[in-house]
Amino acid sequence: MTSSKTPIKMLHDRVLVELDRDAGERRSTGGIVIPATAAMGARRLTWSRVIAVGPHARAIEVGDRVLFDAEDKAEVEVAGEVYIVMRERDVHAVAADRVADDSTGLYL
Repeated sequence: MTSSKTPIKMLHDRVLVELDRDAGERRSTGGIVIPATAAMGARRLTWSRVIAVGPHARAIEVGDRVLFDAEDKAEVEVAGEVYIVMRERDVHAVAADRVADDSTGLYL
């Protein structure tokens, strides 16, 4: 990950993910648009794409999609874009073609 001025290197087990711009609104199975401001009964986890990882992140690589709780994560703005910084242990799941070899039996 590099901005137009200064290169950025993530440290330790930190992960930098980009916010999904389309995550604001959702559609129900019946086609009803649900705005981002609608209250949910339970916490809603978020899928995002990994932009950069630190050298000690073991199960996550750049380009993976990760599932995490966006409510309690730190946001940072780099070159006008908003990203989320978290630890690898805060990630609930990883979706990538390379994890098919581990065969959990679950498919997303």
